[in-house]
Amino acid sequence: MHTPTQILPSQLAAKLDGFHARAGQALAAAEQDFCARVPAYEQTRDLDDLRCQGYARLDDLGHTYLDYTGGGLFSTDQLEQHTALLTNNIYGNPHSLNPTSFAATEINESARQAVLAYFNADPEQYTVIFTMNASGALKLVGEAYPFDENSHYLLLFDNHNSVNGIREYARRNGAQFTYSPLMPGSLRVDEATLMRNLDADNGATNKLFAFPAQSNFSGVKHPLSLIEAAQSRGWDVVLDAAAYLPTNTLDLSQVQPQFVSMSFYKMFGYPTGIGALVARKDALEKLNRPWFAGGTISIATVQADAYYLHVNEAGFEDGTINYLGIPAVEIGLKHLQQVGVNKIQQRVTLLSGYLLRFMADLKHSNGQPVIKIYGPTDTESRGATFAFNVYDPQGHVIPYQIVETAANSLNISLRTGCFCNPGAGETAHGLTASDLQPCFLNDRIDFTEMAERLVEKHSTDIVGAIRASLGIASNFADAYRLTAFLSLFVDEDAP
Repeated sequence: MHTPTQILPSQLAAKLDGFHARAGQALAAAEQDFCARVPAYEQTRDLDDLRCQGYARLDDLGHTYLDYTGGGLFSTDQLEQHTALLTNNIYGNPHSLNPTSFAATEINESARQAVLAYFNADPEQYTVIFTMNASGALKLVGEAYPFDENSHYLLLFDNHNSVNGIREYARRNGAQFTYSPLMPGSLRVDEATLMRNLDADNGATNKLFAFPAQSNFSGVKHPLSLIEAAQSRGWDVVLDAAAYLPTNTLDLSQVQPQFVSMSFYKMFGYPTGIGALVARKDALEKLNRPWFAGGTISIATVQADAYYLHVNEAGFEDGTINYLGIPAVEIGLKHLQQVGVNKIQQRVTLLSGYLLRFMADLKHSNGQPVIKIYGPTDTESRGATFAFNVYDPQGHVIPYQIVETAANSLNISLRTGCFCNPGAGETAHGLTASDLQPCFLNDRIDFTEMAERLVEKHSTDIVGAIRASLGIASNFADAYRLTAFLSLFVDEDAP
């Protein structure tokens, strides 16, 4: 979310002067020490060459990019290949059989098949529906799932708002919906309670369970075994894979959720505005679309008041797909395959361990911790996304807006707020329904106003957090600059 500009305390502002020079002088020794303690890091050195070749603008422009969960970065090679494709060919609207339309159809179907192949998904079992983003993919499921008074929607507290939003379709159609809690502290799923919720015999005939493969708040990786556990109990499963896929592989021959949502820009930076719903064909047959549009029907009539939807993906791609952008998806997938997602995962996991240890060990002169991490403090079953807040020596929180403003002044890109994941944030901050409900009784308020009210009521010291995340082009220097930046808050008093 956008945060207002904050005036930095004078002591902190003074510490920012000369930051890059000081960090640069200490970087080489710090990296040498890290590599001596973590020799496996040397196995990922190919990614340093990749950064120099395809992501050189990071260092040329002096950026420390730590917001990969917000958006991935693209390689210049991806742009060059896509530009060459568009420059050397002519493509028209694919809803025709003329030469340019046929050419567009071919490259878009090639991209569709590339997505299936990337996820090892059987084309006889799965299909790919191109959408604007992961949110668009989830909306397709929510609006068309057969919710009624005999239906049930179950989801974790830890979900993006685009998954939370499906509850409104369930509510509108009289279905039940239930949130399953997280474990305080670790922010992992409370599996005992979840299993009770999955086992509950409530007479529902259509049951939908949704969860993220990786939390976009805490980085927790929720077990993919939950898919089979839910399906064996009669649930359809929506897997939100948006935060998981940039640094992990998903094999749909091994786990087979009914629906998987994703945004390609989070995976490889470009193109933006294109996502997908990878769906089992038998699950699509269960959906009832509430409308039809250009491109989705095989025939429609005005006077007879009737229409037939196309089967499979064509019945869900409203209007004209982004036929000039979609070929860049196949280019991006090939880029990830060439780089090696397992290598990316190895690197970000090693750097995560370094950052988590540093944050846990950073102390003020009086021994009080500087950082409070939300979620796991080790690399077990977690991704390279870290939610945290900064505290002063007396245990008072330093508002995240101040931390963000200081980072901005140093060209360090972090993210702050609730990250469109209120359930995980509420659990992290110990907020309850009784704390939150008064904020929705009368006047309309925004996130900042809600946070101020909750702090005033003393139910929490702050609402919101700071998030850092690593990705394909991250290197030790990025991680080290974050540690050097956070060190500036040692013995810094909250305003």
